[in-house]
Amino acid sequence: MSIDVRRPLAVDLFAGAGGLSLGLEQAGYEIAAAVEYDPIHAAVHEFNFPYGTTFCDDVSKITGADIRERSQIKDQEIHLVAGGPPCQGISMIGRRAIDDPRNALLKEFVRVVLELRPRYFLMENVAGLMVGGHRQLVDEVVQMVESTGEYRVLTPIRVLQAADYGSPQSRKRVFVLGARSDVALPVYPEATHTPRAINGIVPLAGALPLGPSVSDALGDLPDADLFENLLYDDKVDDVVYGRASEYAARLRGTKKDPTDYSRPRPKPAKGLSSSARTIHTRKSIDRFSAALPGTTEKVSRFLRLHPEGLSNTLRAGTASDRGAYTAPRPIHPTLPRVITVREAARLHGYPDWFRFHVTKWNGFRQIGNSVPARLGRAVGAAILQADGAEPKPGKSTKLGSPSLLYMTAGQAHTHFGLAERVIPQRDRKVG
Repeated sequence: MSIDVRRPLAVDLFAGAGGLSLGLEQAGYEIAAAVEYDPIHAAVHEFNFPYGTTFCDDVSKITGADIRERSQIKDQEIHLVAGGPPCQGISMIGRRAIDDPRNALLKEFVRVVLELRPRYFLMENVAGLMVGGHRQLVDEVVQMVESTGEYRVLTPIRVLQAADYGSPQSRKRVFVLGARSDVALPVYPEATHTPRAINGIVPLAGALPLGPSVSDALGDLPDADLFENLLYDDKVDDVVYGRASEYAARLRGTKKDPTDYSRPRPKPAKGLSSSARTIHTRKSIDRFSAALPGTTEKVSRFLRLHPEGLSNTLRAGTASDRGAYTAPRPIHPTLPRVITVREAARLHGYPDWFRFHVTKWNGFRQIGNSVPARLGRAVGAAILQADGAEPKPGKSTKLGSPSLLYMTAGQAHTHFGLAERVIPQRDRKVG
């Protein structure tokens, strides 16, 4: 499989399973290369984006020359370098926050951008970086980039809400957009939808269409608890779907989305994937049943989703090197159980062909760490528009080998030829 050089090329750093890759591809980009440190996530990215090159590598140890030489990019111009470098440091008076070792990957992101010299770059991160002392980190990143004279940054920097762009989930992310000095600066995309409230209260009619609800996202999906096979696997081959909303029909591939320029993948037909079941105790089931939609269940502290509302922000939990804790999973709006990985994916804007690791723990982490597809698409489209690039539909592509989704950490390390284990083994005693 080869990249389509008629489409603008993008490189996704800190790619995870590919949420931002997906949004950018939908905007009209070709994901020519992606870099992800965790072998399990890198394997899932390779499955979903087999036409490009997925590097299982540490961004701090890879160079722009490596990315070009070891991918199909070679000496072709890169239109966009994107990514969400993790940072955990807190700035201190009299000290550059960017020099805190916990923020080192922010500097590495800037380094790779400067080495690859794309026309544009996009850095996204948690909205909290714009609050209090953490804002110093953002300012120092901007200073690093602009001090070279090669790039300009769009200011003022903004936090974008995914629900403003047609996502049935409340999720805020800060986006730092930059342009090479010889190209036009982009502008932040205007909102396309009026968001609903998490508690189901519908806002007064406005100029923008009302965004999709939880029910729009999940209403057509069959109940995973009806299929015994989902106790042992994450997919079942023959199910009956309900009536789909326009939002769900586009994710199922039964209705064309005119703003989606991604490469078409094979439709999942009548199957249901990424839907491994969760077994609850009788007490939990009773408590979940009694919880009112749009409220927090008092014992578990899980939100019960409101059918006519938004989902709360879906969290990732922690990796195995930080305790392997599972993030709270919302309770289904009409069923007395937590949502499945596929249901979380619907709330995030992933199409049904997109697959995740078969384990619930990894699947939810891959979704919770990612950018909702419609938000990534909106930002990507704004960058292309600034450059006068007309998006071209992508060529059809197959998905990768399903074995990539079933790999253990050890198998994924071997697949990518890693000599040492980069992610500690998960402690199975933790939830």
